Amino acid sequence: MPAQQKIIKGQFNKLIFGLYLLLCCIGLIAIFSVEHKPNANIIQNILSVKTNYAKQLMFLVICLVAGFLIILTDSKFFPATANLFYAAGILLMVATIFIGKEINGSKSWIPLGFMNLQPAETCKIFVAMVLGKYLSLQETDFSKFRSHMIAVGLALAPAVLSILQKETGLALVYFCFFIVLYREGLPAGYLITGIAFAVLIVAAILVEPNTLFYILSAIAVATVYLLRKSIKRNKTILLLIVGCWAFSVGIQKFAVPFIFEDVFQPYQTERVMSMFGKEYIPQDSAKLEAFIAQKARMGKDDDVESYNVKQSKIAIGSGGFAGKGFLKGAVTQGDFVPEQHTDFIFTALGESFGFWGTTLVVIIYALLLLSIINVAERQRSPFSRIYMYGVASIFFFHVMINICMTIGLAPVIGIPLPLVSYGGSSLLTFTALIFILLRLDMDRQMVLR
Repeated sequence: MPAQQKIIKGQFNKLIFGLYLLLCCIGLIAIFSVEHKPNANIIQNILSVKTNYAKQLMFLVICLVAGFLIILTDSKFFPATANLFYAAGILLMVATIFIGKEINGSKSWIPLGFMNLQPAETCKIFVAMVLGKYLSLQETDFSKFRSHMIAVGLALAPAVLSILQKETGLALVYFCFFIVLYREGLPAGYLITGIAFAVLIVAAILVEPNTLFYILSAIAVATVYLLRKSIKRNKTILLLIVGCWAFSVGIQKFAVPFIFEDVFQPYQTERVMSMFGKEYIPQDSAKLEAFIAQKARMGKDDDVESYNVKQSKIAIGSGGFAGKGFLKGAVTQGDFVPEQHTDFIFTALGESFGFWGTTLVVIIYALLLLSIINVAERQRSPFSRIYMYGVASIFFFHVMINICMTIGLAPVIGIPLPLVSYGGSSLLTFTALIFILLRLDMDRQMVLR
């Protein structure tokens, strides 16, 4: 049945499409509230496409055209080309390291004239597709360790390239695909290991290095003593305990310092440390000089808390329950919050519309996520179900981290609020994710390979 007839017959999910449009409109309103100045000619600004809200409107029109073309595409096209798109995305990310444009210290952009393309953003689409392709193959036995490693490798390869591009925030987004893998049967042992790894990193931040070494050693010795009878029967247990101890000490002594000094940017490390009440001073002299200069520009002096987050809290807090009203926010209109049209767009909503307005936005996102999961569970095709869970995971991670970082509950890692933050690459990525989902759902009774 042609795609046009399926839309007419009601197979097109109007609820998800409506929520998508609603969030895009909220984004336009928020970006407009950040940029609009009194006595500005709105029509002229839109026609000249010089302001960010005018550009976002242009991006939205382009995205809707692209979405319409996706709806007209045969659903078999997506699993058939998943591997090809993934390979192209990886190659594009590799090329970006060498030929990309550097913006805010991150070399992850390719200029296209009318917009800057960020391959690390668009590659999320391809990862969702290729995981659906791989896990839905009849020869894939996801109970085997080899299959686990292949799936994890497919999900995290773009994350490694994002780190090389100094785009750590986007790299962390790719860990959201572990939600998909657990849905498809990844053993709980991986989750336990991940939680233990996270606890170890937090302990390495909070506890003095030598003290933590003694604590880990004491735990290892106590474990050997408690399991001494089992160890006599099976020496492998002792090797396992010693291996875990050596691995933990290695993480504490080498991996954690490497991550915070060489992988993260100084301002990112400071934001993580500030969450735990720790002050950060870069060890490298060049980084220390640049770090001090950046703090001086922001007027932060010796404050532990991030300037961005402080201004964000002020803006959201000043909105109260009902908000100050559209275009009446002093902090928003005064441009006190850095990046408030992109990563910190939530502050504009908080100041203008208050607690009730931001709660409504969160409810809209929750409704969108629940709708996607509901649609995913009714798919006959494993490819469609896995892809849709990938979409839900990406949205969930972005929304949770973005909102938490604006209110100081998470470090600022620089990821956009889906469909609301300004940005052509971001809007195009989330639009493609949604419209591919809508197209697959129109053939929900078909098994795609």
